[in-house]
Amino acid sequence: MQVRVRFAPSPTGYLHIGGARTALYNWLWARKNNGVFVLRIEDTDLERSTEEAVQQILDGLTWLGLEWDEGPYFQTANAAKHLETANRLLETGHAYRCFCTKEELDVQREAAEAARIAYTYDGRCRRLPAEEIHRKMEAGVPYVIRFATPRDPTAAVAFDDLVYGRVEKRCLDIEDFVIVRSDGRPLYILCNAVDDEQDRITHVIRGADGIANTPKQILIYQALGIKPPVFAHMPLTLDSKRTKLSKRRHGEVVTLAYYRERGFLPWALCNFMALLGWSSPDGREFFTREELIEAFDLSRINRANSVFNYVPGDEKNWTDPKALHFNATYIRTMPMDELLPYVKAELMDAGLWRDSFEGERREWFSRTVDLIRARYHTLKEFSTRGRCYFSDDFTFDDEAVKKNLLKHPSLRELLPELADRLAKLAVFDHESTEDAFRSFAEEKGIKAGIVINGTRTAVSGTSVGPGLFEMLEVLGQDRVVERLRKAPALIPAN
Repeated sequence: MQVRVRFAPSPTGYLHIGGARTALYNWLWARKNNGVFVLRIEDTDLERSTEEAVQQILDGLTWLGLEWDEGPYFQTANAAKHLETANRLLETGHAYRCFCTKEELDVQREAAEAARIAYTYDGRCRRLPAEEIHRKMEAGVPYVIRFATPRDPTAAVAFDDLVYGRVEKRCLDIEDFVIVRSDGRPLYILCNAVDDEQDRITHVIRGADGIANTPKQILIYQALGIKPPVFAHMPLTLDSKRTKLSKRRHGEVVTLAYYRERGFLPWALCNFMALLGWSSPDGREFFTREELIEAFDLSRINRANSVFNYVPGDEKNWTDPKALHFNATYIRTMPMDELLPYVKAELMDAGLWRDSFEGERREWFSRTVDLIRARYHTLKEFSTRGRCYFSDDFTFDDEAVKKNLLKHPSLRELLPELADRLAKLAVFDHESTEDAFRSFAEEKGIKAGIVINGTRTAVSGTSVGPGLFEMLEVLGQDRVVERLRKAPALIPAN
């Protein structure tokens, strides 16, 4: 039997990083088994579902590279089948009409609270005579449709979860739950079961918060004579205080779009998310797409909740430090032909891209990116920290100017003089520039570090980066000379 899985998000807001992880696990299982990955949009919440949210889901999955094989299917498009199924359950006695008003239900709930017991609907409408049901319907009394949970004291619902093992619940502990609202709209508990059967879903891989609904769905499957899919519930992802991640509490950092905007590589994020609840047998952490597909197995999903180490207000670690480490590692080590298109896109967004970077300066562009990528954590840094390589319009770090330029006023005269010497070099490379710097410092009777650090800040605006002479070589002779000649503007005369 072919493996068929589905990712079924609700388009009522942003695509959560936890939802993206669910999509990833389903996609991996489908690819692992040469199966089918179905995308279903559960848009039954008409008041909150939006086209914008749907597009965010599609864009997010596309960006991550989690291509779907079927869909997107929209749950509302199958509404007729959902209602037809509800009526079938009515006809077979597996469901009934409940005419209880909100006020009547509130009385039941308050009585349960007073007795300090968990509230469950008492099933009074389940016992209504057919004549009374007919009379109420003729009178237009509103009703919901409830599933008639078996009331045999020995009855239970059991299933073998691929993560949590055997799960069993007594039917007496499951109330007669609503499957169709009073306005005639089916609830997701029914819709999911119907759609999973229609889409021939073999495995339902979702968050552990879905376990509570699984016995109810299995009851629906059984009532319809359908074999339930195999369930695998993933542990939740919590913050360092063991609180469930949410945009309300944690802000944009839990949204997938945030990582795209802040310069994450899509596969680096996938690799990080894969380890939020799953581990390989050998403890390995970095995988190519093909390697992760090969290694992934549902049996390796952990039961314990995973932790997303995010501390609000930490500007350096604006997300989980491990996520930043993964992204930096991929930027530093991935093949240049794979990285360059991402850098190009970032420079285009920042208005720094030049067509010559793919033309006569193609080799220079590749060399420059290769030189500076080792220190960057995100793609965004190519257009911010790396701006001086691609534009003459860059900012100067105040601390770097204070430390490397203002602290040595003599550089006001020395740097333009050094510029003149560099301009005369017949060859402008690592060796020739280093020789020029050291002989210049010796001639002037100053430490080489003073002129080296001063030059770094004058030509790049900062005090950190790759080796100075490698930097000067990629910046080029003309650009370095021009920037050194402008350096006195940064050092006010006494």
